[in-house]
Amino acid sequence: MRITDIFLAFPRLILALAFVSALGPGIENAVLAIALTTWSPYARIARAEALTLRNSEFILAARTQGASTVRILARHIVPLCLSSVIVRLTLDMAGIILTAAGLGFLGLGAQPPSPEWGAMISTGRQFILDQWWVPTIPGIAIFIVSLGFNLLGDGLRDVLDPRSGEAR
Repeated sequence: MRITDIFLAFPRLILALAFVSALGPGIENAVLAIALTTWSPYARIARAEALTLRNSEFILAARTQGASTVRILARHIVPLCLSSVIVRLTLDMAGIILTAAGLGFLGLGAQPPSPEWGAMISTGRQFILDQWWVPTIPGIAIFIVSLGFNLLGDGLRDVLDPRSGEAR
């Protein structure tokens, strides 16, 4: 968890910029950099969920029946932790999309002729006074997709939250 804390200490975009600068521009390196900078919150959530479930009665019952550690993890811990991680992932997708667009805007993401929203905004800057829609439409697309992922995450949280059933 100390390595996780180190990754959480740095801003995600700055760390992704450093990784892409070291690896070189390109979509593969941008995806790798984003993956390397966004794994830490999910590891922390999964660890917290596993620690709270570790001493549960059903885990102790499975251990008493002779279930191995791998079986307990695969059959009991992971399915219960997965919903929290999925909800966090859908809520973080807006930030991941913005990081990818930021890398593309700076020329470190997908290289031309590959279409990428950040690169489209960057090349459309020169047309902003005459043809304002050229850089605006990719920005609106980023907004709509980010809003869609946030709404999806909110809906998944409502569906997958076990405590929401108690309140009803």
